[in-house]
Amino acid sequence: MTTPAFKLERRERGRVPLKLLLRLLPPVVIIGLLWSLADGPSAIALLADANWGYLFLAFIAVNLQTIASAWRWHRVAARLGQDIQAGHAVAEYYLSQLVNQSLPGGVLGDAARAVRARHQSGLGTAAMAVIIERLAGQIAMFSLLVLALAWAVLTPGGLGLSIGTSEAVVGALVLLALAGLGLAVVHLARRNWRQRLGHSVTTALFARGAWIEQLPIAGVILALNLSSFTLCALATGTTLSAEGILVLVPLILCAMLIPATVAGWGFREGAAAALFPLAGATAAAGFAASLAFGFVILAASLPGLFFLLRQRPNPV
Repeated sequence: MTTPAFKLERRERGRVPLKLLLRLLPPVVIIGLLWSLADGPSAIALLADANWGYLFLAFIAVNLQTIASAWRWHRVAARLGQDIQAGHAVAEYYLSQLVNQSLPGGVLGDAARAVRARHQSGLGTAAMAVIIERLAGQIAMFSLLVLALAWAVLTPGGLGLSIGTSEAVVGALVLLALAGLGLAVVHLARRNWRQRLGHSVTTALFARGAWIEQLPIAGVILALNLSSFTLCALATGTTLSAEGILVLVPLILCAMLIPATVAGWGFREGAAAALFPLAGATAAAGFAASLAFGFVILAASLPGLFFLLRQRPNPV
């Protein structure tokens, strides 16, 4: 006789492929549309003629970013009372990057990183360290994006981009959306996580001189992130001005945060194809640069396989 629990378990198992398909569908559809709208053959031609020297530098930049991010996690965890050795943090970060590049959502690797680190100080502290480390990176990126967009909207032409009235209106709307998102996050934090999250963020990022070490780390990681995409653009034949890098690249990279995809594929390419014309380039050039960036990130996550093979299971 089939029990209700068994039926429920079988139903849940049947939903897993459907959820996976729904996550994989958006990037496939978006890239398919871009193939038609952004001149896919031209983008592939640019990608095929890419400068391998620039791609190698981008690969180095992404790996340095991973190491710097692991160091930030190491320091955040230490501030919260969790002892994670720097070398172990690097290995764990590469593993999480590999998972994030392979599975939908973009956060499963980070969740697994928290679970694997739970033995030293408990799952709550481990999860908080991972959340705050990722939050610090997003705060830095959004801060740069808001400042650059404000500059672009308030001083039309001041950034040397081809921004007309319609683009300025879109930029203003983006600023309002980001401000609304920030207010919503603050409101949520005050309502539900005020004591725990607020205290942990203060301890990890601000208290007792924490900001003195966190600010340079955030600057290095942000610079490496922007540089890696800019190098991919150079590799595929597009030179972005400093102003364009400050405005367009953060917008493109922020598109990767949308969870309805795998490793940002699709949304990142769509953002690049839409935004590159503002810098005087073609949509195909943006498409090609974003594809190159995606492949570089994927290649840079492969060292995670080495750490996976040599990893010893933690005691339960």
